[in-house]
Amino acid sequence: MGAYDEDEHERRERKSTTVDADFDDERTEYDGTLTYDSGDSTEELLDQFRELQGE
Repeated sequence: MGAYDEDEHERRERKSTTVDADFDDERTEYDGTLTYDSGDSTEELLDQFRELQGE
C-alpha cells in the first residue's frame, strides 16, 4: 500500500456520493402475447421423471 493521499480520498468520496441521473426513468411497455408449449404431456413428463429417478 502506498502513502495516504488526502486528495485521492476526497476525489473518491466525491465520486461515490454523486448520483447519475442522466438516464430515462420511464418504464418500457411491451405489447404482445406470450405462449408456452413444452410439447410434452404431463404424463410423458412424469414418466421421464420416474425414469430418471430409477437411474
